[in-house]
Amino acid sequence: MNIQIAAKKFEDKLKRIKVLAFDLDGILTSSHVWWASEEVGFNRSFCIYDGYGMKVLMKAGLKVGVITGGNSVSVTKRVDQLGLDFCYAGNEDKRAAFLDLMKRYGVEASEILYMGDELFDIPLLKKAGFAATVPNSCDEVKEIVDYVTERQSGMGCAREVIDLVRYAQNIHPVLEDF
Repeated sequence: MNIQIAAKKFEDKLKRIKVLAFDLDGILTSSHVWWASEEVGFNRSFCIYDGYGMKVLMKAGLKVGVITGGNSVSVTKRVDQLGLDFCYAGNEDKRAAFLDLMKRYGVEASEILYMGDELFDIPLLKKAGFAATVPNSCDEVKEIVDYVTERQSGMGCAREVIDLVRYAQNIHPVLEDF
């Protein structure tokens, strides 16, 4: 699907979004982890496209971050490197994090986009103003979201959703010519 056409389809919901929250494992990563060492713990790889898209939205004034059940040095390092606005890590029950986002930024649930892929993401996906997932998520998740990406986990799927928001809200990075 053309991303600009999809953005038009969901424009009413996407124009309201002020906060974007992403699950980490299975969304920002391929869902594969490997043991690095005692000091590092489990490691993950991230897609650069997602990170750049997040920076574009933050520069435009939207709040962007992660709500993840996992926690490791790689999670903390990536969040810090991107300068994300928030990170809730280490708890599969993500409802308190979602409620805290609403309070912290003074927004309604309808102004939050959430992207997740697992059964424990369902409460947030149901509550969010716009919900998205990936093609390899479980059927129960795919049945309740607004949008299922074409891109797979960890392969720019978050960027696909970020671009929906960008087009709906007319957000374009300022690129300087030579």
